[in-house]
Amino acid sequence: MEYKSSDRREFFKTVGGGLAAAGGVLAAESHGVARLLTEKEKLARIASNTWPVRSLFKSRSQRSSPETEAFRKKYGQITMLDFPQFTKDIFPGVGQMDLWSSLFGDVTDDSMFAKSTMTFGQTTRAAYEFDPSTASAKKWLDQLAGKIVTTGVKCHHVSNNAPRDICDLDAEKRKAGIAVAKHWLDGSARLGAKTMRVNTGGPRIAPNATATQDYPKNDEIVKYLNYAIESFKEMADYGGKAGVKVTIENHWGLSANPMNVRIILDEVNHPFCEASPDFCNWEHDYLLYHGLEALAPYTHTTVHAKYWSRWKDVDVRRCVRIMTNAKFQGIFALEYEEGPWDGVDGARYLLKEVLAAL
Repeated sequence: MEYKSSDRREFFKTVGGGLAAAGGVLAAESHGVARLLTEKEKLARIASNTWPVRSLFKSRSQRSSPETEAFRKKYGQITMLDFPQFTKDIFPGVGQMDLWSSLFGDVTDDSMFAKSTMTFGQTTRAAYEFDPSTASAKKWLDQLAGKIVTTGVKCHHVSNNAPRDICDLDAEKRKAGIAVAKHWLDGSARLGAKTMRVNTGGPRIAPNATATQDYPKNDEIVKYLNYAIESFKEMADYGGKAGVKVTIENHWGLSANPMNVRIILDEVNHPFCEASPDFCNWEHDYLLYHGLEALAPYTHTTVHAKYWSRWKDVDVRRCVRIMTNAKFQGIFALEYEEGPWDGVDGARYLLKEVLAAL
């Protein structure tokens, strides 16, 4: 299936229209003058995020730290099944969630996890990843879907790390990664998610250009881009059938460079494949705003509003305005990374800043 358009904004206008109506974007009165959003309309543009509070979640590992213990003493220990109510209690008025794939499932039930061996630095250990295709996993997803219904707090986006090797030079690895992504798209659809992130994969640090007769050329990166385009086309087609958009976040590898993300999205050219940029996942200071501006026209549904002390100063309100100036009408997920606060207070800070800028 192929989709062609010379103007991405026009191309996605009909796709984003429903979200715009539900999301509380700037509305126009009958005489054509835009009005300010109400507080309720602003809150409709916000999603809670599991990433900042991941240390509250029950896990296989018993390792902890004084900071984690203090955090759990303050807010308790939770599972993903608790998170819809947690969102409702901690962020009153917020009715959307952004869920990290690594926190899915009941860690006491191995039948809903795929076991593999992974190497982290010099250490190799067993890893367990939620497998949405198993019977027990589907039952668990239905439980979570039930919690979504009873609380009224919806799953908007799945921040997914499970599909790997999407642009790997090894065809079998790519095939396996795409298969995992398809299982997760089905699982995300089961929860009513609008979007699901898939990382581009490949080398964590993208290949650099080399000198050819004193002028740079980068043939190596083209190989990875070719495979990424091919893979995301297949996943977008599948996502279109499942009703879940596949998104690319500015992470490591190819996606660290916003130009690479634009190349992939332009070549895929599909209404179910778009960007989901993060305010802080950049390689240098200038990209904090220029990188976001580059991806804003390719972003229609989900963005990560982030504070990260990696950077001396992050102007969250400026980032929000970059998105709204680009006519973004989607959801801002509160993904506090690291800084002077705990995960809840950091997310609350982001909430305040995003609401002020809307």
